[in-house]
Amino acid sequence: MTEKPRGFLPGRHPLDAVGQGGFRFSDMSHRGSVLILPSGIHAWDALNPEDITYHRFKALFDEAKDIDFVLIGTGQNIIRLDPMLVWQFREHHLNVDPMTTLAAARTYNVLIAEGRRVAAALLAIE
Repeated sequence: MTEKPRGFLPGRHPLDAVGQGGFRFSDMSHRGSVLILPSGIHAWDALNPEDITYHRFKALFDEAKDIDFVLIGTGQNIIRLDPMLVWQFREHHLNVDPMTTLAAARTYNVLIAEGRRVAAALLAIE
């Protein structure tokens, strides 16, 4: 019997709420950051903007063939991504756009409603 990874919900799901340190989706809530991929929503161990580094995107890069665009919710404020990280996204043929977590969540919902091939990495906000 295969054990499901902890903090994982398979499938595409819009986000119903953002804040209070987590997210609501699919009649569930998750406290902490999330990495939303074509395969599903994963718990993400990034806690603050300094944690947005290449090694935290391995699962995303593993699914890059199914993604065109990546939204990165950087918390309450927009931060500039490390140029090396941006280059690594481009090496995987992915467009990446950092924005506040709230803006990224809203944009994610619009893009999945349009059937777009989007992923999101969202830092939890209060």
